[in-house]
Amino acid sequence: MQPPRNLPDAPAKVRIAYLVSHPIQYQAPLLRRIAQEPDIDLTVFFGSDFPLHGYADKGFGGVGVKWDVPLVEGYKHEFLPVLRDNATVGSLAPINRGILSRLRGRPGEGPFDLLWVHGYSSVNALHGILAANALGIPVLIRAESNLLDRPRSRAKLLAKRLFFTLLRQLVDGVLSIGTLNVQYWRHYLGEDFPAWPMPYAVDNAYFRNRTLEAASGRSALQAELNLDPSRPVILFASKLQKRKRCIDLLEAWLQLAPSPGTEPHPYLVIVGDGEERPDLEARTAASSVEGIRFCGFRNQSELPRFFDLCTVFVLPSRHEPWGLIVNEVMNAARPVILTGDVGCQPDLITDGVEGCVVPVSDVPALAAALGRVLEVPGAAERMGNAALRRIQSWDFEADLRGLTDAIFHLTHGICPCDERAGP
Repeated sequence: MQPPRNLPDAPAKVRIAYLVSHPIQYQAPLLRRIAQEPDIDLTVFFGSDFPLHGYADKGFGGVGVKWDVPLVEGYKHEFLPVLRDNATVGSLAPINRGILSRLRGRPGEGPFDLLWVHGYSSVNALHGILAANALGIPVLIRAESNLLDRPRSRAKLLAKRLFFTLLRQLVDGVLSIGTLNVQYWRHYLGEDFPAWPMPYAVDNAYFRNRTLEAASGRSALQAELNLDPSRPVILFASKLQKRKRCIDLLEAWLQLAPSPGTEPHPYLVIVGDGEERPDLEARTAASSVEGIRFCGFRNQSELPRFFDLCTVFVLPSRHEPWGLIVNEVMNAARPVILTGDVGCQPDLITDGVEGCVVPVSDVPALAAALGRVLEVPGAAERMGNAALRRIQSWDFEADLRGLTDAIFHLTHGICPCDERAGP
């Protein structure tokens, strides 16, 4: 760890600059919560404003997306001057100018005390990190990465090692989102590199309350989807991308049929859109079953209705960095079946407790897990209640503790020996 740079002793109010590509629906409630802290003066710097105007999301198959939750309300924010903005997010987009001048501060303000960056591999992130170093401002990074990512060539792994050797000299600490993320940082930055837990969380109160409110309208949604209320519901809600492996869930659901040509008793409700939808619909047509409902893209405020509707939620993804949809549905007291490739699994779902954990693309194992939840009397309710208890401590207050702990240590020049991955 480098010596602390430019932070005053025990500042009365720490001025934090947060650099992120664009307004993100999951992050907005957390930023509002941080902005409420009397000892923190937060300013968020966005590279692009495209989510505010609606956009065609390739992950949802080009469906037009405009989020129906407030994205930039309740906290100070600025949109940086644009050099490149094509309404996508990647290493080369967006690209902005003016980061150095804004970190230096306006006349009478002085430089920011701390820079927090979301991600590390984009031009903007590296620009911010280098600018902060030029000004002597400490840098914290938060990212979703884990070691379960897709395979890399030897040359790419060597280049990545070299990159992190350099990055280690430019960053003062990381904010870890969970267990697998901690392992990632330790692998590339070393066991001794400063890390503070800032778990990937959602607005638990929002999703809990909205799901409870949705119960009164459950019959209306059942009627809309033509569902028999006596039959259980298996829910998938995510982008229909091949890596999400919804096709595995469909095949596992078909295996629940008591005999060939017989309809499985539970319904399968699929919320979302994307590249895999035509294949899923074709497989459904070939099976000649009636119990699948394709609901298309639904906005964030609509999802609690589906959480309330379902008996069990399934996310059978490969290479899923976290899976915040799991946090959301746990607030509805519903069990979750997921693969070990979903980043949140070690922290949120223990096999047989809050749900079930299965190997990626193991259709028989997924079918067996569905049976464990749906066919064992009381299992779904027991696991759902355990899920609700578990998620209650994985919250924004834990995020705030991690962030303020990082601020304290950097302020006082203390190198932490914090082994925690989360709350």
